[in-house]
Amino acid sequence: MKINQNVRHFASRKALELPVVSDIVKQKLVDLHTRIFLEKADEAHREERRERLDAFFDATMDTYLAALQQGAPEAEAREITHIQANFDFYNHGWTEMMEFPSDELDDHYDRYREFFERHGIAIEDPLGEFEPAGGIPDAPSTPEKLDEPEHPYAEGGFADDVYVQGPDGEVRVGGQDEPEDVSVTDAPGVSDEDAEA
Repeated sequence: MKINQNVRHFASRKALELPVVSDIVKQKLVDLHTRIFLEKADEAHREERRERLDAFFDATMDTYLAALQQGAPEAEAREITHIQANFDFYNHGWTEMMEFPSDELDDHYDRYREFFERHGIAIEDPLGEFEPAGGIPDAPSTPEKLDEPEHPYAEGGFADDVYVQGPDGEVRVGGQDEPEDVSVTDAPGVSDEDAEA
């Protein structure tokens, strides 16, 4: 998969590991991801998907932290959560929201198979053990789209590794090292006052 990576991603990582600030950043990241993916959805289905996406992305923040704690680089930990989302989009027939073509689902699963199996994650069970005890809201599926899937936002051919486009526009395999001068205040929703709290 091809993803972006900049100082805000590293700042978010740092912020998610801090008390108090983590709640603010988590909510901002959930809101951001829901907004981005709803913009990719067919307009007629956006609002009916919002509640599920909010809950889903909230749960993937726990996946992200677990992957980091188990030694994954930032780019890989974030890619894992995007793969989870694409599994869920596929399961619901929301192919227009997918970031890679549906015929690459198994390839992406296989790259992180060890992590996914350790946490009970499967294509048909995208959250695995990260699903909240009460589950997450469902939303109407569009299974007919799986017959001839259209992926207007998907980029194929990046299933063998994590490809990261940096701020300079250059695409690197595996991502970049964390900059030394990352500040939590660069994370979404965090101001200097929040960081001091």
